[in-house]
Amino acid sequence: MLSDIPYYATAEKYFDIGILDMVLRLLAATVIGMIVGLNRDVNGKPTGMRTLALVSLGAAVVSVVAVHFQDLIDHPDALSRVVQGILQGVLTGIGFIGAGVILHQPKNMSVTGLTTAATVWITAALGIACALAAWHIVVIATVLTFIVLIALKPIEAALVRWLSNEDPETTGKQD
Repeated sequence: MLSDIPYYATAEKYFDIGILDMVLRLLAATVIGMIVGLNRDVNGKPTGMRTLALVSLGAAVVSVVAVHFQDLIDHPDALSRVVQGILQGVLTGIGFIGAGVILHQPKNMSVTGLTTAATVWITAALGIACALAAWHIVVIATVLTFIVLIALKPIEAALVRWLSNEDPETTGKQD
């Protein structure tokens, strides 16, 4: 399935897209955002399924709109600048949304919400990857995201206990 998709593709194949392809890219971004958001909902975090679905969809929409101009494909320098602008603008802007979930607690010297902020950021990046049809990257990054969010949580807690003889829940170092 994924092995049939060439890793290096031509601009014509990936940026000159039809309506069905555009719908599928946007739908993929939305579904990935929902799935990542469901993990945040299950863990009682401030951003959830709807928020991260919208973050991913929004990043995908901006990406698709920016590269879906007539004749942009014929100008590789312009296309390169547009893609760079998308990456820079979306991921910088998403940082502000992520910053909204970070809380600093001066009394107990803790910071919470960092993982949730990072989740907002990676969800936007996955939306961009869906819009640009970088399917290999989408699959690998989504799997790695879930490994980090699900599998690494108990490993991190065990390592913190083992290395510091402290409970990570009381040190304020969890998201």
